[in-house]
Amino acid sequence: MTERIEGHGGDLALAALRAHGVQEMFTLSGGHVFPLYDAAHKEGFPLYDVRHEQSAVFAAEAVAKLQRRPGLAVLTAGPGVTNGISGLTSAFFNASPVLVLGGRAPQFRWGSGSLQEMDHLPLVAPVTKHAETVFSADDIPRAVSAALTTALTPHRGPVFLDFPLEAVFSVGDAGLPAVTPPAPIEPDPDEVAKAAGLIAGASRPVIIAGSDVYAGDAVEALRAAAESLRVPVFTNGMGRGALPPEHPLAFAKARRVALKGADVVVVIGTPLDFRLSFGDFGDAQVVHVVDAPSQRAGHVQPAAAPAGDLRLILGAFADHAGGRADHADWIAELRTAEDAAKARDAEEMAAESDPIRPARIYGELRKVLAPDAVTIGDGGDFVSYAGRYLEPAQPGTWLDPGPYGCLGTGMGYAMGARVSHPDRQICVLMGDGAAGFSLMDVESLVRQKLPVVIVVGNNGIWGLEKHPMRAMYGYDVAADLQPGLRYDKVVEALGGAGETVEKATDLGPALGRAFDSGVPYLVNVLTDPADAYPRSSNLA
Repeated sequence: MTERIEGHGGDLALAALRAHGVQEMFTLSGGHVFPLYDAAHKEGFPLYDVRHEQSAVFAAEAVAKLQRRPGLAVLTAGPGVTNGISGLTSAFFNASPVLVLGGRAPQFRWGSGSLQEMDHLPLVAPVTKHAETVFSADDIPRAVSAALTTALTPHRGPVFLDFPLEAVFSVGDAGLPAVTPPAPIEPDPDEVAKAAGLIAGASRPVIIAGSDVYAGDAVEALRAAAESLRVPVFTNGMGRGALPPEHPLAFAKARRVALKGADVVVVIGTPLDFRLSFGDFGDAQVVHVVDAPSQRAGHVQPAAAPAGDLRLILGAFADHAGGRADHADWIAELRTAEDAAKARDAEEMAAESDPIRPARIYGELRKVLAPDAVTIGDGGDFVSYAGRYLEPAQPGTWLDPGPYGCLGTGMGYAMGARVSHPDRQICVLMGDGAAGFSLMDVESLVRQKLPVVIVVGNNGIWGLEKHPMRAMYGYDVAADLQPGLRYDKVVEALGGAGETVEKATDLGPALGRAFDSGVPYLVNVLTDPADAYPRSSNLA
C-alpha cells in the first residue's frame, strides 16, 4: 500500500528525500525555501548552513562522493541558484549524485517583476541530468523521487528541481513513490570477452582506474581483476587508494614509464580527457571500460569499450578463462622505476631548504595523516604536489575538484567530509589563490563545531599561470598575490586558530598542534615562489 503524505511542500519533499537515504541539508538561508527548513526543523533533520551557496553544493557533493548516496543542497531563488552553478557543474563532470532544490518566484505573478524572478532551467539544464520546475505541492514527492533515481542511475550526476513560492508553501496530499534502486546495466558479453582477451594476452598491460570505480562500489572487483590477470594498476581521482600502496600491483610514480612502454592501456571508470593525453598512448591499444554507453569516448576509437556495471565487467575480467601472457618481467620493470622514483621523492620531501619547498610539506603530512584521513585538494600548483607525494591508503579518502578544475571546493568539501566522517582527520590542502574563494566559510565550520585542518601553501603567486606566462611572453600580469599574507589570522578572526610557518623544521610541530586542536586550524606555510610544479600544459 502506498504511503500518503500530507503537509506543505517542504514536508512532502522531505519525506521523499528521506526515503532515498538523504540524511542532511546544506543551504544558505533564503525566504523562498522556508518550508524546507520548517520540515527539517520539525523532524530534527540535520541542517548545515554556509556563507556562500557554492559551498552548500560542494558540501553536498562531498557527501555524495564519499558516501555514494545522494547529497542535498537547498538554494534560494535567483542569485542563490546562480551562485551554486559552479558546484553543480563540478558535480556534473564528477558524476556526483547531487540534488539541488531551488526556490522560485511565484508563478501566479510571473513576468511582473517579483523578487529574484528568474527562469533557472535554461542555465542549469546543460550541467544536470534532469532539471524541472514543480508547479504543485501534490507533485513534489513524485518529482523528488524521480530526480533522485535519475541522479543515482549510471552514469550518475546532479539533478535540479525548483519550486514556485505558492507550490512549496501550499499544503498538499500525495502518495510517496516506492524507492526502486537503479537496475545494473548489463554489458555486452562479447565486448567484455574481447577486452579481457586483449588484457590477458598483452605483454605489457597497464590499468588506470578512476573515480567511477569507487562510485560504482567496484573496488573489490578491480582488485580481483588485477590480481587474476596480473596487471599493474595506477589510479586517479577517487580511484586513488583502490589498491593500498603496499599492494604488489599498486603503482603511482612510474606512470610515465608505464604508459610509454605499455602495449595495452586499460582505462576504467574515468574519461579519456586531458589528464590521460586524450586517450593517445602512442602505439598501445586502448581498452576503455565505462559504467554507461554514454561515457564511451567519441574522439578516439578504442580496441574494446565495454559499457555497463563495473562490478560485472571487472568480475568477468577476473574470471577470464582464456590464455594469459606472463607479465612478471613487466611488473618487475615498473617496480624498479617505481622504487627509484620513490627514493627521489623521499629526498625532496626531506628538503631542509628555506624558503620551504612544497614537497617538504607533504613529507611532514605523511607522518601525521592517519590511514583513513580524508584529504581534500583545493588549488592548482600546490595541490599538484599532493597528487605526486600523497598516496591514499584506503579508497574513499581523496577529494579533488576533478576534471572541471573549479577552485573554491575546499570549505564545502571539508564540511561534507566532516559530516560524513565525524571521527576521522579531515585535511584541506589549499593554495593561497584558492583560499580567496571559500575561506570565509571557516566561520560556518566554527559555528557548527566542525573541526578541520587547513594547510595553505602560500607562495604569493598564481603558480600555474605566472611561470608559464613568463616562459611564453617574457613577462607576467595578473599573477601576483600579497606575499606572506596571514591567512591564519583570517581563520583566527573567524573563531578558529592557526599559525604561520617559515622554517621547514617547524612544520612537524605545527601540524601536530593543528590536528590536536579540535577547531578549524590553518597552517599557513610560506613556500618558495620559484618552486613550481613541473608539468606541461593540458589546455588543448
